[in-house]
Amino acid sequence: MNGLVLLIISVVVLVLAYLLYGRYLARTWGIDPSKKTPAREFEDGAEYVPSTPAVVFGHEFASIAGAGPINGPIIAAMFGWLPVMLWLLVGTVFFGAAHDFVALYTSVKNKGKSIGYVIEIYAGKTGKRLFLIFVWLFSILIAAAFSDIVAGTFAGIDAAGLNNRTSGSVATASALFIVAAVLIGFLIRKRKASDLASGIIAVDLLIVCIVLGIFNPIFLSQSIWLYLIFAYIFVASIVPVWLLGQPRNYLSSFLLIAMILAAFIGVIFTAPEIAIPAFVGFEVKGNYLFPALFITIACGAISGFHSLVATGAASKEISNEKYMLPISYGAMLVETLVAILALIAVGSLAHGGKFPSGTPPVIFATAVSGFLHQIGLPSQISFTLVSLAVSSFVLTTLDTVARLGRLSFQELFSSSKILASKPAASVFTLLPAYLLAVTGYQNIWTLFGAANQLLAALTLIACILFLKKTKRRSFMLYIPTFIMLAVTFSSLVLTIRSKILRLQGGSFVFATDGLQLIIAVLLLVLGIMVVISCIVKIWEKDEFPELSKAEIGA
Repeated sequence: MNGLVLLIISVVVLVLAYLLYGRYLARTWGIDPSKKTPAREFEDGAEYVPSTPAVVFGHEFASIAGAGPINGPIIAAMFGWLPVMLWLLVGTVFFGAAHDFVALYTSVKNKGKSIGYVIEIYAGKTGKRLFLIFVWLFSILIAAAFSDIVAGTFAGIDAAGLNNRTSGSVATASALFIVAAVLIGFLIRKRKASDLASGIIAVDLLIVCIVLGIFNPIFLSQSIWLYLIFAYIFVASIVPVWLLGQPRNYLSSFLLIAMILAAFIGVIFTAPEIAIPAFVGFEVKGNYLFPALFITIACGAISGFHSLVATGAASKEISNEKYMLPISYGAMLVETLVAILALIAVGSLAHGGKFPSGTPPVIFATAVSGFLHQIGLPSQISFTLVSLAVSSFVLTTLDTVARLGRLSFQELFSSSKILASKPAASVFTLLPAYLLAVTGYQNIWTLFGAANQLLAALTLIACILFLKKTKRRSFMLYIPTFIMLAVTFSSLVLTIRSKILRLQGGSFVFATDGLQLIIAVLLLVLGIMVVISCIVKIWEKDEFPELSKAEIGA
């Protein structure tokens, strides 16, 4: 298979999906451009901050496009490029993008509140508490996994004690992005800069940061960077969203989109061949196509984390309901394009069906820099730029998840002034994440994938509950919900079974296997309890009157 052909097919499918299915969902559920959004109704300058669609899209896209769309497809390619491509496209159109849109839609229609709030209204307080505990645990897993990935990309000193100039340059540029983000935040919030003005300034600042980063690398070890990253996301989780989180993600979105365009152009001009089989088999290295493919790809096709971003950030920033579709459904389609490029990347580096060595981010950066080198850009510069973009993907996700984990903890312990304070909630979220990160993200990546997909299923159930109780159609979400529940429960059961077998065989290591077993059991039990509490309410007789056409935007 030629990479260019695969890319063209994917772009056509994704564009048609937005124009046909995305707009169909918007018409079916109803959009009311004249209705005041939560961002305008409850503006507080901290969480509820009405922003321009460009800024909100940048925040949303940069937050959701973490390591998942790069790691997942590259790892899942062990099953062959065809099942990966099919799940990326079908999963995105009918599962992931629909999930992101309905989550944002549900939150905007419920005062910009979280899915936990929606569950409380329609299913009761017990369901809400269970869901918030699940979200808090999930936030810890993401913070642990992604912080370890970022620390690895920033590590300017390798295991042999030698300096790595590329990583040092990426670290310097990323640190400068934080300073630039604060400047952009003040320009947008205080000086009311227009989209055009803020965009031009953002691009200029990006270029300055990159140039300074390339010529002034910072050489620190991975362990030191892990400390610094957690200190940074602690601050990012408690300051007003307009000051750091939103502008940093907005700033990073320009770099991410530039990377996508560069990779896109590189594939067009080089038309690389995908040198891996179309289909390898239903079992590869002890992993079964079901559920491993769907768990591994995760964010590239559907991600429960996206619902946290939509309901914890975007729904509190969006200024008009008409922007919900492009900001949610549209952002997910662009993320899937990244996943397709990652699939092409790993396929282009394979030789005779043998996969390239290295971590997924390194494989992606190597392939894309190779494409760019063939069209005239120096290899070292292109590799540094792509590595910087990949690290920005992950670090922007960390910004967001630290805030979302803090908000979930605060909502869970809202009756306690001490625990519900921003600093305390952030500490109780980030401290266990740091302890997990020390063990290495590879040890919890499978659990992250399962928790991520289970969160997506739970979000879909909560949204079905909202749609049904408010007399909106929800049938299009039934199949995605059922399939994701089957995938995630199967994966968690298999994980628990494997750990029990290791325990019986005497090869059980508590520091890794024990931790995974405990987390898997907690996720499974919490998931089942939330599902039961919501399904019971879904099939109960309606308790809410049918909304008027004006209320649903029909």
